[in-house]
Order: sequence, then C-alpha cells, then structure tokens
Amino acid sequence: MTYCVAIKLNAGLVLLSDTRTNAGLDNISRYSKMHCWEAPGERVITLLTAGNLSITQGVVTRLEKQIEKSHTDPSIETIMNAESMFRVAQIVGENMRMMQERHREGMEAQGTRFDATVIVAGQRKGGNVRLFLVYTAGNFIEATDDTPFFQIGEHKYGKPILDRVITSQTSLEKASLAACVSMDSTLRSNLSVGMPLDMAVIETGALAFAKRRRIEAEDSDFNALSTAWSKALNSAFYDLPDLQ
Repeated sequence: MTYCVAIKLNAGLVLLSDTRTNAGLDNISRYSKMHCWEAPGERVITLLTAGNLSITQGVVTRLEKQIEKSHTDPSIETIMNAESMFRVAQIVGENMRMMQERHREGMEAQGTRFDATVIVAGQRKGGNVRLFLVYTAGNFIEATDDTPFFQIGEHKYGKPILDRVITSQTSLEKASLAACVSMDSTLRSNLSVGMPLDMAVIETGALAFAKRRRIEAEDSDFNALSTAWSKALNSAFYDLPDLQ
C-alpha cells in the first residue's frame, strides 16, 4: 500500500509520499510514488501515485514517452506543453483510461486489483497553482478552498491533523510540518506504509521546485518532529478535563 498527501495553499503546494509497496508479508519493496517534471520559468508538475503499481507505472511511462517524442515532433501534446493544468489533468486521466482498458480483462481474470489513483499538482506560466485527484476511471476533481488537500492510499490515520490545521492561508512551512505529522501518524499505525519519504514544495509563481527532499529512516529532523509530536499528544491527553 502507500500514503501520499498533497496540500494546496495560497502560498503554493506541499507534497509528501512514502515509498513502500506491499504485495504480501514476504514481498515488500521500495518504489518512489512521486514523479516530478520541471521547466524553470515555464511550468512545474508533480504526480503522486497509489494503487496497482503496474497501472501507475504504465501511466507515468506513457507520459514520459509522449514528452520524449515531442522533442522531435512539437505537435504531440504532453503534460509539458499542455495549455493549462486542467488539460494536464485530462491527459493524465486519458492515459489512465488507456492503461485500464488495455489490462482490465487480464487482471480481472487473475483476480488482481486494478484500482489506481493519481494526484496531479503544479503550475504553468500564466496560470494558477492547481491540484487535482484523478480516479481509476480517468475522471478527476480539483482541490478548493473548502477542500485544500488530497490524500491517496492509507489516508485515514493521517487525516485528523490535516482537518484541524490546514486552510488555504496556512504557510508552506506549517503545511510541511502538518504533512510530516500526518505521515508519522500513518507510519505508526500501518505497516504497509514505510520510509523513506519524498517531499516536494512549490511556491506560487516560482515555476520551479523550492524544495525536493528524500527523508530517510535515520533523518534527525523527522525523528525529532515525531518525538516532539508524541510528547505533545501525551501531554495534551493528560491535561484533558475528566468526564463527569
């Protein structure tokens, strides 16, 4: 399984994903679920993926091939030359549908799950920072001020902190902390989510990554945050008034 979270703010985007895939207790591997493209000053795009790995890898591979072919044939539409981030989400959805149609019959015959979801985040020159969630069928929704974050994978453990602290006015720094606390809560409660983590931060209008970071299991900053959050929760619990 996996856990990915993407937060859309007035100040930009915060994205965080784990790297564990689980095909059984004795078949655990590491794959990056974060895929980044950048043309500084023109556009910056990140995809976060969850679900059937063969489907999501196929989608990303198709997107990469389209970009490669466009270098010699500019008429080919890709996520790197699409007219808007909305169109980028459509292209991702179209490739999702193609992968589903190609493999659905065989996967159903084998009893294999083919569910997959993709978060699409980024900004192009002249456009706004935007965040979309693409479903298995290729349709999608967009984040709004009322729903400023998306989660995919094992999302239930890390949702409460986001519900309580994230708004569109939250700073990138505080949103990064919230994303890490959300991930830490998930890591503690679900063995199918695991280190290392991938983090990316995009500032509104910069059209480039402000931060891209791999967080390993021994990362001192993340471990200090985890310890501090545990102590704060424990202290808050014992400060609660007794029920009458």
